[in-house]
Amino acid sequence: MISADDRLSTVEDIMTLGRVRHMPVVRGGRLVGVVSERDLLRASLSNLTAFGSEQRRAFLQAVEIRRVMSSPPVVIGPDDTPEQAALVMAEKKIGCLPVVDGDELVGIVTETDLLRYFAGVGGSPTRRVEATRAPTSSGPTRSAG
Repeated sequence: MISADDRLSTVEDIMTLGRVRHMPVVRGGRLVGVVSERDLLRASLSNLTAFGSEQRRAFLQAVEIRRVMSSPPVVIGPDDTPEQAALVMAEKKIGCLPVVDGDELVGIVTETDLLRYFAGVGGSPTRRVEATRAPTSSGPTRSAG
């Protein structure tokens, strides 16, 4: 998780090192958005089409995540099924869903997670969304799934 006050350069570094494409964004311990690799690319391209890598990096260090994140986040609950998660992601044309239990962010489900689940690769035999617990609070609006 990252803070809405962090810089885009921080997101880029974490995504590159962690090989992830989506990150929950928190502010004051509450889930306030999601930033994706696509958000990062869109911000970079819209502002730096004629600049080199040094200017791009300087731009990313100057921009706060809150300026490019998707907010409010579309979320699901831990008891929602993989089918429900897939439908929400397809309808909203998004690549991930934070999983919240009450006000607590407990994980994130990605396109890759669902593809593996439906392909039967490394998936769980349960018919509900499973997520790793994350130590934070959140306050997003739950998606109808």
